[in-house]
Amino acid sequence: MTEWKLPMPTELSEKLQQEMIKNLQRFSKGMDLVYHPKEPQLGQTPKELIRKKNKSSLYRYGHTADRRHAVPVLMVPNLGISRPYIFDLYPGSSFTEYMVQQGFDFYLLDWGVFGDEDNGLTFDHCVTQILPMMVRKVLRASKSRQVTLLGYCMGAPLGACYAALYPEAVKNFVNMAGPIDFKQAGLFTTWLDQRHFDIDKLVDTFGGLPSDMVRVGFKMLKPTMDLTTFTNLWWNLWDDNYVEGFLALSKWANEFTPFPGEFFRQWVKEFYQQNKLVRGELVLGGRSVDLSNIRCPLLVVGAKQDNITPPQCARALMDATASSDKEYIELPGGHISLIAGRGARRNVWPKVSGWIGQRSQEA
Repeated sequence: MTEWKLPMPTELSEKLQQEMIKNLQRFSKGMDLVYHPKEPQLGQTPKELIRKKNKSSLYRYGHTADRRHAVPVLMVPNLGISRPYIFDLYPGSSFTEYMVQQGFDFYLLDWGVFGDEDNGLTFDHCVTQILPMMVRKVLRASKSRQVTLLGYCMGAPLGACYAALYPEAVKNFVNMAGPIDFKQAGLFTTWLDQRHFDIDKLVDTFGGLPSDMVRVGFKMLKPTMDLTTFTNLWWNLWDDNYVEGFLALSKWANEFTPFPGEFFRQWVKEFYQQNKLVRGELVLGGRSVDLSNIRCPLLVVGAKQDNITPPQCARALMDATASSDKEYIELPGGHISLIAGRGARRNVWPKVSGWIGQRSQEA
């Protein structure tokens, strides 16, 4: 039988007083957010633009004196959908800052924000033209012979295709929540099924995928997410650190970017609908993309509650490569939890940086 213990009068009085103070703080800070909104300061880690080609930019972070590892790290994010400042939100909550602090020569490829003039850009061109050019620049800048490729989300299949076609340039490969077996990609696999999603008609009609359509697609994954987010904000309005993180993440989460038309056509048709990558049927630049050509050390990171790249979708890379040194880790949280948020710095970043660090000496 459960024994109920009522709080003592003094204890109850203290709890009521604390809650009253928090409610006053919530109201005061809520009014301040409404009447005096502040633009969050994002992307503050020092960086240098070392290569630009059309819309794509390559950034190098940190200072020479801080770099302790011989092998540079090139982060490849998604193309379209969202902006890459999610990796460098603000001091203390920045994956980029963390990697620089761990002594890595850290680079980020920013694919850019595309317009109608870019609708001819293809997945093929990104892997066989843009990525090779950016990797060469990283190797020249770092005076290294190989690079660690770190792909997040769509950046992982982009990077995996590059590593399969140009394995000699890749020292290590890290897949963070990147889809590989698109048959297991959850709701997106269902929604983009060729039986009821005509990608050719969409691209031929719109030219590209507008940012508003991107927004709708991702919001539909969790229709109640905004309600949950603002409910959590109310309960934590008294906490300045929580509010700072909320404002930064909210700005990023509501700044969607469009897809170039031909890239989106190839992405949907050859990956989601035909699953060519994991089947070994993908051809880029006239060459077959064989994931078994990847023999370098491999780390795959999945998130248990990821509804964009379910864990089994990312884990498929483990069986597709010929790497002898490979590891899979699955962590609590969702797609964004691996790269941002309160648990990322504690649960994810140390594991990723530690794994790369152990394999970042020149051969």
